[in-house]
Amino acid sequence: MWRSNRQWQASVTPISAISAGLRKPEVLAKKLPMALLHEGIGRVAEGESAKLAVGQRVVIVPNLPGYLLQDLAPEDCCPACRGEIADNYCSRGKFLGSGTDGIAQSRLVLPEACVIPIPDSVPDEIAVLAELCSVSYRALRAVSHLLSGARVAVFGDGPVGYITAAVLHHAFGIGEERLTVFGAIREKLDEFAFARTEMVQSYDFLAGDKVDIVVECTGGRFSESAVNQGIDLLKPGGHLIAMGVSEDLVPINTRDVLEKGITIYGSDRSSVKDFEQVLKVMERPACQDTLRRLIPNKYTVVSKAEDFAGAMESALSHREWKKTILDFRW
Repeated sequence: MWRSNRQWQASVTPISAISAGLRKPEVLAKKLPMALLHEGIGRVAEGESAKLAVGQRVVIVPNLPGYLLQDLAPEDCCPACRGEIADNYCSRGKFLGSGTDGIAQSRLVLPEACVIPIPDSVPDEIAVLAELCSVSYRALRAVSHLLSGARVAVFGDGPVGYITAAVLHHAFGIGEERLTVFGAIREKLDEFAFARTEMVQSYDFLAGDKVDIVVECTGGRFSESAVNQGIDLLKPGGHLIAMGVSEDLVPINTRDVLEKGITIYGSDRSSVKDFEQVLKVMERPACQDTLRRLIPNKYTVVSKAEDFAGAMESALSHREWKKTILDFRW
């Protein structure tokens, strides 16, 4: 059992469509009311685990497998838990802040496997980014066998694009000579000190240097342009990883997908093993220096419901590049 009570932090930017109330009304009607948020860290308050001490700092894994929730053997749960498909797609599982109450509550009970100790060398402000980093890490695992020599392009100059590029650099060892980030705002692109950067408004995607892998991290109304620019940029036999979420259908250039033999891979969420690998990478000082550029100068203290509502509204209206970190004290 894990209790917040002045002992946890959460990251909320960019806000999900559910948190912002932007999903279709019929979808929201099925999910709400619900405690929000899925990116967070905390401290163990009590429990029966021999591996976790009371007071220990932990990262919360929001993707709860069905076999843990229903006390089943993994092989009796679903194709994901049996290993037939990726384990982050359990059909009986729950996801905090989406299909079940999230971490914005005063007390949270979790399976032991979904609470991961934070290494002493990883400070809170870095550890709170573990969930988002783990999602990028999980998406890139699909092409990990290619990354030792591949040229990679990331579309998106926001936090998701930044973290994905950071994971490519620090977890998979891709340097500036093989990593290019495309974005629309020069001030944001200047933060990507470990990669080449290009402005989408002026780049010639048909004539530019081709790449082996494209990771689309824009989402929303920019998904269409990013996906199709990525298709233009890919070599024959290339891979397109879709990470950006859009509430609308996105038209894509299927002719070039077919003519180039492009593989399109969608990835969402992550699992315990992704968090474990990400926390190991986060122990490196160079990785911490990179991620620290996303950390705000001060945290937003939340001690009552009005504080939480104000923080969410502020994050939604300003869409700042840096993350918003909530310091819960209720």
